[in-house]
Amino acid sequence: MAGHSHWASIKHKKGAVDAKKGKMFSKVSRMITVAVRRGGGDPDMNPRLQLAISKARAVNMPKENIERAVQKGTGGGAASELYECLYEGYGPHGIALIVEILTDNKNRTAPEIRKIFERFGGNLGESGCVSWMFEKKGLILVSSNQLNEDEFMMLVLDSGAEDLQRVGDIFQVICPQATLDTVKKTIESKNIKIETSEISWIPKNNIDLDETTGRKVLGIMEALEDHDDVQNVYSNFNLPQALLEEMQSAK
Repeated sequence: MAGHSHWASIKHKKGAVDAKKGKMFSKVSRMITVAVRRGGGDPDMNPRLQLAISKARAVNMPKENIERAVQKGTGGGAASELYECLYEGYGPHGIALIVEILTDNKNRTAPEIRKIFERFGGNLGESGCVSWMFEKKGLILVSSNQLNEDEFMMLVLDSGAEDLQRVGDIFQVICPQATLDTVKKTIESKNIKIETSEISWIPKNNIDLDETTGRKVLGIMEALEDHDDVQNVYSNFNLPQALLEEMQSAK
């Protein structure tokens, strides 16, 4: 089975906080715009746009913002070219990091990301240096509150998921990319709220951290996520239970 990084179960709560500050709205707008440019403005014909709009709704992005981002993607507004980049490297304690970027200026973004790596004792590597440690899969996060784990596991496995694991108060559902939409619709058909669904880099194995190193790792993860051009950050660490509970209960 693929690994389940603790960061996935933490960052959706961070996303809600960022949305209040407007940061997440800006990032999701970019995501929608690029999805439209790559695959058109009809969500029924563009799975990538479906996922972007789903993410926008998960952070309570207003409908008019979503429509504006779609219009921008179809050429209905002023828009600079956005470039997709994938940066790879190592963080504290040798954790692997994959950083997905959307930027209008690669020459600006690359040194800024490198500086964040170096500030936390990590280093930006060459393309492919850590991505072999991950698999691209569908990832669905669902609150574990008021759900029977055995019943929920049977539901998602029968619908095409590969694995289910509880991380704190979140169920992480892992599935092949091709079955993500089917699994998502099956969960929603039972009136179960999905926190987020996305195509994610899932680690094959994880590194267990102690509390001191865990705090350093969370520092670099949050610094990267706070960068305006960063869409997603993936890693392969597990936090000690006390620190995980502290992070998940943080508002």
